[in-house]
Amino acid sequence: MKEVAAVKQIEQVQVISFLLEKHYSSQFADIWNLGINLALRITDLLSITKDQVCLEKHTISMVEAKTGKTAKIKLNEKALAIVSSLMNNTQYLFESKSRNANGKPLTRQAVSQAFKAIGEIVGVHLGTHSMRKTRGYHMYKKTNNIASVMKMLRHSNQGTTLAYIGITQEDIDNDFMALVL
Repeated sequence: MKEVAAVKQIEQVQVISFLLEKHYSSQFADIWNLGINLALRITDLLSITKDQVCLEKHTISMVEAKTGKTAKIKLNEKALAIVSSLMNNTQYLFESKSRNANGKPLTRQAVSQAFKAIGEIVGVHLGTHSMRKTRGYHMYKKTNNIASVMKMLRHSNQGTTLAYIGITQEDIDNDFMALVL
């Protein structure tokens, strides 16, 4: 199984959002856009309930399913707009619209299938982890602060984080060549 990738071109991030809405629904585009802005694992993202959201403080607070670590995430402008638009009469932000779902969140498998299909269209090996990887990649490229990226992703190893966000030796070599003192 090929590892999913970070989306390294900002224009592609926007195209993916557009294609998810066009080929699937606004719900899938919202998952993509919110996932990139929160850098949560897909199971945590899909399990966000209205009770975990504090619109007044612009935060989401939760305990991550995989690690048991507490995540308190400040919502940026885009994330706040998405979350605000999803605060309706459902328990979960991303509640399944399937008749058989009975108030359950959308499944990881459904999101994975949609992302994979859109990834084939844009030529990126896209999956549910691509949202976290993309956020981490762009944060690192903007700040060059691997410690902040590690903290955001709640990683404990720098090498793991660099590999996770797709920073390659070629990227490092290009950075060395670009910075002449």
